[in-house]
Amino acid sequence: MAPLYWKTVRSVAPDELLAHRVLWCAPLLLPLLLRASHRAAFARIFRSRRTLLPLLASTTLIAFNWYLFVYAVNHDHVLEASLGYYINPLVNVVLGTLLLRERLARAQWIAVGIAAVGVSVLTIHAGRPPWIALGLAFSFGTYGLVRKQVAATAVQGVAIETWILAPFAIGYLTFLGSTGELVFGSVDAGTHLLLIAAGAVTATPLILFSTGARRLDYSTVGILQYFAPTGQFLLAVAVFGEPFGIAHAIAFALIWTAVALYTTDAVRRWRNTRRRSRSLHDANSAAADGPDTTT
Repeated sequence: MAPLYWKTVRSVAPDELLAHRVLWCAPLLLPLLLRASHRAAFARIFRSRRTLLPLLASTTLIAFNWYLFVYAVNHDHVLEASLGYYINPLVNVVLGTLLLRERLARAQWIAVGIAAVGVSVLTIHAGRPPWIALGLAFSFGTYGLVRKQVAATAVQGVAIETWILAPFAIGYLTFLGSTGELVFGSVDAGTHLLLIAAGAVTATPLILFSTGARRLDYSTVGILQYFAPTGQFLLAVAVFGEPFGIAHAIAFALIWTAVALYTTDAVRRWRNTRRRSRSLHDANSAAADGPDTTT
């Protein structure tokens, strides 16, 4: 549903919207920084250059991702944005192969190949690659890759990233004010409230996802991650009236096929791993109990 919100403030430039996302998100995440259970983790992160440098890189990546998504929505590219989040899990697989030297299963290779054909169809149709989709997918995929190197939960990481960005957001809004280009302060009360709400729109899904991911099975989380791009796709076509022709239908059909293949394989692997783990646990429990000596 996020595109509906960003459409209501499309009169504000994406760069100022990004600054508002950071500015109003920071106070909402401040309680996390102050909680005793999190302070030790934050202190450990800031004391170590090995964890702080990746966090600075992830901060840059998430800022770019947030900006690009707002730009996509406000320039009528919601359909392309949904494509980016559909192919994001497949981009994660490619990045893992290239940078972490992970080995792909046959089903994963096939899924990546099918998705590549789908992207190629859109490229040929439009005469250019779907840069917004690829930018969103690779920025978020790389963000996840970098964040794996930081010993912090999703919410802890975003809290730190937001507060790293906060001084830059304040500085940029101050600069816009000095040049007379700042929208905030010169619009109606409704728009002011909508801009302030950017913090809740940004922080709430992150907190809910982090909380839910700890409580749900991996397979459930894997399937739920496609709800957001599906909602974006439906909004783009049914509400915003973005063009959806034969090329789009072919490309999305290919990408949905790739996503279904990848998800099915991931769920199967997770279940097999869980089954083996349970079997090993049962075997160890039986060994620990020793032989039955009752008569």
